[in-house]
Amino acid sequence: MANMFASIRTTKHGSFWRKLLAFLGPGYLVAVGYMDPGNWATSLAGGSKFGYSLLTVALLSNLMAIVLQSLCTRLGVGAGRDLAQACRDSFPRWVSLPLWLSAEIAITATDLAEVIGTAIGLNLLFHIPIEIGVVITALDTLLILALQAFGFRWIEAFVVAMLGVIAACFAAQIAMADPDWGAVLWGFLPSREVVANPQMLYLALGILGATVMPHNLYLHSGLVQTRGYGDTPGEKREAITLATIDSTIALCLALTINASILILAAATFHRVGRTDIAELDQAHSFLAPLLGSTLAPSLFAVALLCCGLNSTITATLSGQIVMEGFLNWRIAPWLRRLVTRSIAIVPAVAVTLIAGEKGTGQLLILSQVVLSLQLPFAVVPLVMFTASRAKMGEYVAPRWLTALAALVAATIIALNAKLVFDLVVG
Repeated sequence: MANMFASIRTTKHGSFWRKLLAFLGPGYLVAVGYMDPGNWATSLAGGSKFGYSLLTVALLSNLMAIVLQSLCTRLGVGAGRDLAQACRDSFPRWVSLPLWLSAEIAITATDLAEVIGTAIGLNLLFHIPIEIGVVITALDTLLILALQAFGFRWIEAFVVAMLGVIAACFAAQIAMADPDWGAVLWGFLPSREVVANPQMLYLALGILGATVMPHNLYLHSGLVQTRGYGDTPGEKREAITLATIDSTIALCLALTINASILILAAATFHRVGRTDIAELDQAHSFLAPLLGSTLAPSLFAVALLCCGLNSTITATLSGQIVMEGFLNWRIAPWLRRLVTRSIAIVPAVAVTLIAGEKGTGQLLILSQVVLSLQLPFAVVPLVMFTASRAKMGEYVAPRWLTALAALVAATIIALNAKLVFDLVVG
């Protein structure tokens, strides 16, 4: 990532919108976390089992993400360090190494979801067996290398184009599903049942982990530094503002798509009593008869494949940032990618061979819960660093923002503790 530092020129003069245009991009790479194939599995399971009730979790997760990503821009621009570098700077090795390991676990869990999601997408569109599709996903390294050769703006353009395709596919499917919009609005209101019902809490944490992804915090704090915003206090403050607007807009767009997955599941499967949908191929096969259109399954498969490709890019970039930041160890992107993907392919192939395609959905949901359990190890240091005047100087986060972020961290920790307790006591 070092060769991309300040590689994109920004506009010093002109209108606000012209300046903002130069900063648009990193937020959309972060927003891809909303559309990770693992998120599809959790949202489909949540929508089919509990209807629109978990929309409140999607909204809460989005608000948490906006708060935390704003801290990432502040750390990246204000301190000039990404989260991994800041951990290496501030903590002794016996603390930073476990944090690095936690980040690598999160990236591997994310990659596992991408492997399965992309393989299922290939199977649904081209009838390639899942086992072979999993192996084919290793070739995505070539896509990353090709895009990086053209420059970082090409990577951002590819991701935004894929997001556009995904949004169009879901807009068409939602129109076919014709959901109960009154029930949709009620679904965004908080419900005590989310915490009281262990099954609902498990899926809720899966949605939370798939949304506020740990590696996104490392990724965003590094990506904002690809802009050449200048070194003066005024330029840095403006950069923080513009980068925060970029991520907020992108995350609001992502919420729309993320909620659409859950709404689609509730309006189709839950409405007819199919409360057991957790597998992506299962959802694909039932869409045509329920919506009365053979186009719907194809749109679903195309969107899924685009999600897998997009998530591949962000996982690769975050892997580079984490390894270079924590260890100050730079290896070729293709080698880093192959190592991470090889680790993810092993459990994916094993589950597919042993449990068949039916086991992939549960593995996807589990990967997202693992992400949620890893979240505090990234969130707590981020809040600490951005609240420290010694580290941030004049760019230190205002107290109200630190208090809000601390509340987010406490909420995540409390929900994770509740989940672990429920699992231990059976």
